[in-house]
Amino acid sequence: MHTPSRNGSETIKLACDLIKLKSVTPEDAGCQKLMINRLESSGFKIQNLPYGNVKNFWAVHGDVGPTLCFAGHTDVVPAGDENFWSHPPFQPTLDEDFLYGRGAADMKGSLAAMITATERFISAYPEHKGRVAFLITSDEEGAALNGTVKTVEYLKSQNEIPEWCLIGEPSSSVITGDIIKNGRRGSLNGELIVKGIQGHVAYPQIADNPIHKISPALDDLAKEHWDYGNSFFPATTFQISNINAGTGATNVIPGEAKVVFNFRFSTEITEDEIKNRTEKILQKNHIDYEIKWILSGKPFITGEGELINAAKESIFEVAGLKTKLSTAGGTSDGRFIAPYGSQVLELGPVNATIHKVDECVNIKELDCLSDIYERVLEKLLV
Repeated sequence: MHTPSRNGSETIKLACDLIKLKSVTPEDAGCQKLMINRLESSGFKIQNLPYGNVKNFWAVHGDVGPTLCFAGHTDVVPAGDENFWSHPPFQPTLDEDFLYGRGAADMKGSLAAMITATERFISAYPEHKGRVAFLITSDEEGAALNGTVKTVEYLKSQNEIPEWCLIGEPSSSVITGDIIKNGRRGSLNGELIVKGIQGHVAYPQIADNPIHKISPALDDLAKEHWDYGNSFFPATTFQISNINAGTGATNVIPGEAKVVFNFRFSTEITEDEIKNRTEKILQKNHIDYEIKWILSGKPFITGEGELINAAKESIFEVAGLKTKLSTAGGTSDGRFIAPYGSQVLELGPVNATIHKVDECVNIKELDCLSDIYERVLEKLLV
């Protein structure tokens, strides 16, 4: 079982140093330099891989053999109105059992735990089997166009795709290690413009109201049964996130309506099937429309294998928990890595406060997470 540590642990100190740096996406604000300095001290070879205004790096320790890659992001979401925070979001604060600050849980705490776990591992096993790697970006919380997706393309061109990838996203629900994510649903966005004819509300016979036209079709889409899901994923869902139309006046029929919606889909259906079925429903309802599709990520799943087994065993040995596998939640950068054949797993702190005011992480559990990461390293590379 994990022995609770003191607030002065190397993991907590490093997490605090990272939180101090105001790396609101896509800014890095010096986080990667701090990490690189620590990794170089442990003998890592570093490649900086900037794309556009995004900073990324790839770091490797070891020469040959299978690679365990720690992946994560240094960028954080904006803090919003700081007056609502109990503690300033970029002034890390230790208050009773928790470390407060933007990024404490998502995911600067995990980055610190990865670094300190790796330092201890390399100190104990300088001639370890295989390779330890880090894939770090400052473009996960934003557009995610110049971060992991570009870095992995480069790694593919260099035949550097890792066999195993452990992402530090906050996967846990109640206590660190109770849930690990071994996959994610796909995410497909639709931006729909419905065309009508603007006019006076008193003369609807010479206008064409796009809100009235699209309403039955949206009802059909919401009621459509897309698939049944499977043992890894729940059934595909359709959700409308935005509807906009009109001039703001009460007496004007709008000339067009804009609808934004999202599908979270399983491996039982493809994005092309979703597009085709959606457009058939629109056409059945005689809608005059334009639609733009944006694929945020395809679904991916990592089945039972070395990485999942190592994580399960490590969590049980360190924290005494029998972890559960899950594919719930939003997307992650795992969607860019898994298609290249890596076993991908997300293991990180409790996600209850991520993207919220007073984001925080349990201090003892963050030290426990570092010990879990170290144990995974031992199981795969010793």
